Amino acid sequence: MGAQKLSGPDDAAESQQTLSAEIETIETEHKNAVAAGKPAETQPRLDYPPYRSSILRHPTKDPRHTDPETIELLSPAFGHRDLANLESDLTIQAGGEPIGERIKVTGRILDGDGRPVRNQLVEIWQANSAGRYIHKRDQHPAPIDPNFTGVGRTLTGDDGSYSFTTIKPGPYPWKNHHNAWRPAHIHFSLFGSEFTQRMITQMYFPSDPLFALDPIYQSITDQKARDRLVATYDHNVTEHEFLMGYNWDIVLTGANRTWMEEEDDD
Repeated sequence: MGAQKLSGPDDAAESQQTLSAEIETIETEHKNAVAAGKPAETQPRLDYPPYRSSILRHPTKDPRHTDPETIELLSPAFGHRDLANLESDLTIQAGGEPIGERIKVTGRILDGDGRPVRNQLVEIWQANSAGRYIHKRDQHPAPIDPNFTGVGRTLTGDDGSYSFTTIKPGPYPWKNHHNAWRPAHIHFSLFGSEFTQRMITQMYFPSDPLFALDPIYQSITDQKARDRLVATYDHNVTEHEFLMGYNWDIVLTGANRTWMEEEDDD
């Protein structure tokens, strides 16, 4: 008998075709429901079967309120003087130039009536250009860039504007199913006047071929709501022979608000 091939951890995992068929079925059911007069689902389904870990991780009971004062005693605090202007430029935080496509992401934080949200603490984190995070749990065979931390923060201006200079992140594999890849994205964290007022979302890049294959992105079943997570290329932000520019506004409330992760999500 010949040598038997050893099974790897992903050998028995489901295929992308299986997940895509499930995504298509849910999408069709949602479109039919909207056509029948039901409201569009503009927020992600917490229990979205193609996103396999959501089956076990989604909340099954009513959330319990915690004492906000207790949380604030244990949470860090930042003021205007605690943030350095250089923290919004992720390309100059180490000893050399990071590798990859340099970009600038700008936009405004707005409420549901289009009014600017001033002095909002905005934090971002992301993978490097090879799709690798500096994190002990990220061990896939892509290089770590010693000149790129992937984290930054800033405060919004009086007009609600923010701006980050960074490197365009690469897609990366994850264990949801066999040959699963996440579209390139940047995580955004927004703080209000207190650390109990935190919202987290993700910004994507236009025309990503992985959109249709990604259960996290597709867990928002309404296409218009998904589109609000995608930045637009902005040639006025692009700088001559230096970087590409993108614009992405975040709407906190109202019918057109940007999707935010639930507090219990990772």
